[in-house]
Amino acid sequence: MSIQDNLGPGLSDRGFMADYLEALSLVERLHRLLLDVIKDEFERVAVLEINAVQGLLLFNISDNEVTAGELKSRGYYQGSNVSYNLKKLVDMGYMHHQRCEIDRRSVRVRLTDKGRTIRDVVSVLFARHAEGLEGKGVLGPAGISEISASLKRMERYWTDQIRYIY
Repeated sequence: MSIQDNLGPGLSDRGFMADYLEALSLVERLHRLLLDVIKDEFERVAVLEINAVQGLLLFNISDNEVTAGELKSRGYYQGSNVSYNLKKLVDMGYMHHQRCEIDRRSVRVRLTDKGRTIRDVVSVLFARHAEGLEGKGVLGPAGISEISASLKRMERYWTDQIRYIY
């Protein structure tokens, strides 16, 4: 069932509303597809110990040292998901963790060499995709900039809805 199937009576034929709901469905599907693409790449290079969400987490942390709270506040992850995945990645040796000197409740994490190897696998995958999208004329610099700008405006709108409407 798609988001559009949940429209009330008389709304399914509204142009902007239909396009908005299609965009929501695309965002949802693209995220799931991204995870599938990462999973397939891990299988191709024989990385079987971690999942795509964890690989994306390693990619997003990159060379930074962060707390789970920082990852949540940046909007990358939900609270329970990030805590669970960080713990798993530490336990498997993909990340170092250290209690913060100032706030002993807070734990800072950074990638180990093993974690940086996975980050590099994902980075090379994304670089290959960017090159393919542009090289095959699927999407050029102007198109990707327009998509990014539009998605950022939607993100700001939704963030404002959460902060100021309720």
